[in-house]
Amino acid sequence: MAQHFLLSAQARTLSLKAIYKAGEDKAYEQFKAIRWASTGGEPVCPRCGCLDAYSITSRRRFKCVACYHQFSVTSGTIFHSRKLAFADLLAGIALFVNAVKGVSALQMARDIDVQYKTAFVMCHKLREAMSNETAGFTLDDEVEIDGAYFGGHVKPANRKEDRVDRRLKEHQTGTRRVVIALRERMGRTMTYVRNFEHEGVEIARQLVATGSTVYADEATHWDVLEAFFPTERINHSEAYSEGHGKHTNWAESFFSRLRRMVRGQHHGVSPKYLAAYAANAAWCEDHRRRDNGGNAFALVGNSLLSPVSRSWCGYWQR
Repeated sequence: MAQHFLLSAQARTLSLKAIYKAGEDKAYEQFKAIRWASTGGEPVCPRCGCLDAYSITSRRRFKCVACYHQFSVTSGTIFHSRKLAFADLLAGIALFVNAVKGVSALQMARDIDVQYKTAFVMCHKLREAMSNETAGFTLDDEVEIDGAYFGGHVKPANRKEDRVDRRLKEHQTGTRRVVIALRERMGRTMTYVRNFEHEGVEIARQLVATGSTVYADEATHWDVLEAFFPTERINHSEAYSEGHGKHTNWAESFFSRLRRMVRGQHHGVSPKYLAAYAANAAWCEDHRRRDNGGNAFALVGNSLLSPVSRSWCGYWQR
């Protein structure tokens, strides 16, 4: 039997040993090559676009000869004002993409020897860069849509006589949210966090191209989709998959990864950050067949293409 790709040597093209053995200068050159790929790693002024700049070697900065603006390889990116060494930053990204079901900030802090809050902010910046990769995307051909609820667990009281009906609204926490996933077969996964699953109908109308076939389960709120798209339905009380591709298994595969991430690694995610974790799981699911070095350098590229974060612009921003 043929060996699975993820078990092969071809899936392992980057390691922490290789990163630290190459050293800080090599990591810096890799960031330059990715940031300014069109000029072969030569700096380009982010303010005026001038290609002429001289290097301030003592601080790893550049000064534009046209507008005299000083900048670095991370200026104007999501890593703007970074304080971590480039080797540590690259190692953190490698650890992040290797953990395909998520990595906690505490574990990241221990692995690269930084404060917890530094690792927390870095991980969320990487999740923001992941979500930026699919900004403006639309889905076509065959698209699956489904929703899964997260959070809002109410722990039952110890004594039976003190327990309440946790299904009633007055006994709920108000933190329960649904992650709505739209996944194009052999394509990308788009995720949104809403209060109710039926809100996915309007999302599908905006993102799915006209003429695409939409696959959904038996929930009645998906009936509205039949007015806008050719729709295939699968009744999960009878079967999970039927002939001619009638299933939502691609969407369920994503939810399987996300549930393992939330329950097994993070043990709980607040509604405020749920969208970021969903985007993280979607990115890992979409790129699961790419080697870890390719994923790491792709995430470096996403980060250097992403503008300065407005949510994570400091080292301890809530």
